Amino acid sequence: MKTKVETTKAPQAGTSPHSQAIIANKFVFTQGCICLTPEGQLLEGTIKEQTHQIMKNLQAILEAAGTSFANVVKTTIYVTDISAYSEINEVYGSYFSAPYPARETVCVKELPLGVKVEISMIAVKD
Repeated sequence: MKTKVETTKAPQAGTSPHSQAIIANKFVFTQGCICLTPEGQLLEGTIKEQTHQIMKNLQAILEAAGTSFANVVKTTIYVTDISAYSEINEVYGSYFSAPYPARETVCVKELPLGVKVEISMIAVKD
């Protein structure tokens, strides 16, 4: 059985055929978040500011699912420019403490709406 997660504190899926997150068994699978505000506006700014917005979106989604960053077990980060890795990693790391989630970072040619970073997570519910 799976349950859809929705919150107005993160960008809505809109007419796109996906959910902000799905709970299956005790796992929470988030959408890939980009630097949209909860109102759906693309955030301009530095890569650090954009990464903070992504992490805030993911935090809101995880909270709506009844979990938190403390229960994240896996993340995937997509970047279009690997030279931004250290700045993204600095912001990302500020939201976690040890033991850190497993993670991969993948450099891709393009991301939706021309953004430079997208992050998704898998968490467990207590």
